[in-house]
Amino acid sequence: MKHYKIALIKGDGIGPEIIDEAVKVLDAVSSKEKFEITYNDYLMGGIAIDVKGEPLPDETISGCLESDAVLFGAIGGEKWDKLPRDKRPESGLLRLRKSLGVFANLRPTTVFDELINASTLKPEIVKGVDLLVVRELIGGIYFGQPRANDGNKAYNTMVYEKDEVVRIARVAFEAAQKRSKKVCSVDKSNVLEVSQLWRDTVTEVAKEYPDVALSHMYIDNASMQLIRNPKQFDVILTGNLFGDILSDEASMVSGSIGLLPSASIGGKVGLFEPIHGSAPDIAKQGIANPIATILSAAMMLRFVLDETSAANRIEAAVKEVLRGGYRTKDISQFDAKEVCSTSEIGSIIADRVSKI
Repeated sequence: MKHYKIALIKGDGIGPEIIDEAVKVLDAVSSKEKFEITYNDYLMGGIAIDVKGEPLPDETISGCLESDAVLFGAIGGEKWDKLPRDKRPESGLLRLRKSLGVFANLRPTTVFDELINASTLKPEIVKGVDLLVVRELIGGIYFGQPRANDGNKAYNTMVYEKDEVVRIARVAFEAAQKRSKKVCSVDKSNVLEVSQLWRDTVTEVAKEYPDVALSHMYIDNASMQLIRNPKQFDVILTGNLFGDILSDEASMVSGSIGLLPSASIGGKVGLFEPIHGSAPDIAKQGIANPIATILSAAMMLRFVLDETSAANRIEAAVKEVLRGGYRTKDISQFDAKEVCSTSEIGSIIADRVSKI
């Protein structure tokens, strides 16, 4: 029997609640598919600051590197917002991504027919949307040096080396080969030299994938087009800053940020997490939506553990549960037959997993 070692980082706010439900579903699917999972908990974020005095303890990094994959909830909250930037919870996540070497962030956006009215866009605009944002994750302006803020003047540096662009572009093209064979590369090459390098390099890499159609779009136009006609996109390839913005915009095409998972891959160990934040205002109320985290666990099974059948089983179970009218509070106004707590929806999905 196959055995996998998974690092859990529950984090802050609703993080512990949503991770618990993902574990519940993973236990159900591992039993059904005949493999074993061992979980080890590690600290990161605000809770790590409170307990260890730093946002990312060294033992968390080493524990994650010794695991097969990392499943992460969410971090942050107002309690820690006044700390120096390099001591805040978010700095721990940036450091973890860098330590794991996960340079490729995959963020799918799929509109479920059962929740088509959840989007603020017209149903005919969003019906059938199925796109993937491929975001470079450990380079660009978030990591560039020098950077400073002296109270009167502040600056950051956006840097990309050609090799960094080549490797993320290949991830996007290879993903497109398994989808609708279209890549739209998003940059700002009309004003930024770093974006010109990005565009030139992506164009070069495209020659390795003649079966995939490549287009280019400036970030401002892409932001508009994503709302005007999201179905035109298959795979969106972009850098760290632009990808951060576009993936959150894409999430609202689907209507709820609580439904969308993500995978960060390319390094020794993959990192899987929902794209939403820690939502401390609803923590411990049992109303958080764990579906994004559950689908992140499915991405973990698919992309790292090579348990494709298990991933398919989870995704099918989620669709069945939504089709049955089960909803958490955030999407309860959309054809809900039963409004469920965080724990209840996790249990229902786990039960479906066992029966599919």
